[in-house]
Amino acid sequence: MAHMIWKGAISFGLVHVPVQLYPATQSEKVGFNLLDKRTIDPIGYKQINKRTGKDVTRDNIVRGFEYEKDKYVVLSDDEIRSANPESTQTVDILAFVDAPDISFLYLDTPYFLTPDRKGEKVYALLREAMKASGKIGVASVVLHNKQHLAALIPVGPVLALNTLRWAAEVRDFDEFKLPADGVKAAGVSARELDMAKKLIDDMSDKWDPSQYHDTFRDDIMALVDRKIRAGKTEEITEVEAPHESRQSADILDLSDLLKRSLGRGKSKPAAGGRKRAADDDGDEADADADAETPARKKPRTTRSASKTTTRAGGTSGRASTKTSSTPAARKRRAAA
Repeated sequence: MAHMIWKGAISFGLVHVPVQLYPATQSEKVGFNLLDKRTIDPIGYKQINKRTGKDVTRDNIVRGFEYEKDKYVVLSDDEIRSANPESTQTVDILAFVDAPDISFLYLDTPYFLTPDRKGEKVYALLREAMKASGKIGVASVVLHNKQHLAALIPVGPVLALNTLRWAAEVRDFDEFKLPADGVKAAGVSARELDMAKKLIDDMSDKWDPSQYHDTFRDDIMALVDRKIRAGKTEEITEVEAPHESRQSADILDLSDLLKRSLGRGKSKPAAGGRKRAADDDGDEADADADAETPARKKPRTTRSASKTTTRAGGTSGRASTKTSSTPAARKRRAAA
């Protein structure tokens, strides 16, 4: 069960909806400890005075804001608390907006709000009214002594609270060098656009997050398990250099690249693309093998036979070369 962060209320006009706040996500990241390789002991960090290099005890550490180079305004915890917005544990709805109006760039951390203290009916009323209107709430909330802008969003049976980034935190597009907006301005041909749209259509599917997996975590845990079973927990094993596959960026003809991609769009590799990468490596391996194979002398064939030659036909062609060396043919060569 998720750990409750706080109990509070959603302020909706004059109506208060008692709620409990829970994290909506859980971490599945691989955690590593830093160790002394000589003894396999965990290592830690000391807090030191950067000028003198001496250790600093916790009771001598204060917070400061650097207003000029090496000049600070020192603030106590009490001063920070008094300057901070009062933590009322209230989700104060400021406005309702159309859901598509909030760009995903502003979405930050998701939480779940559940009803508390017999607030089920008013909770359900707000949730259903928001669903019917197609609106989401823009709210102000204090979490961990910090004020946040947030979006209140009905998601199925729950009201989700997603903290938002402030406008000043999202970089402007003008900071980056980007292709001109628009098909003609970007130099994209109608043919390329049609093929790209077809590829997108071929690859289109319903969103199912359960089919995607953190392959990095799975592979690391499998490696850890193998080393434990082999009794090599403290040994560093040498690994082969990764195979450097040729990148599709080497193909300068965009139309050719799109053509090659079409027909492969619906391949659904488990674990986020591994199968497709393996297929690419296999194709390249075949190409490399073909390039390294010495050229064979082709048997003489008729024009009509050459039109129907296939990959399998190449094998039959080689077979026909061998069968042409009959005893009669050998006698003729000997007589010559």
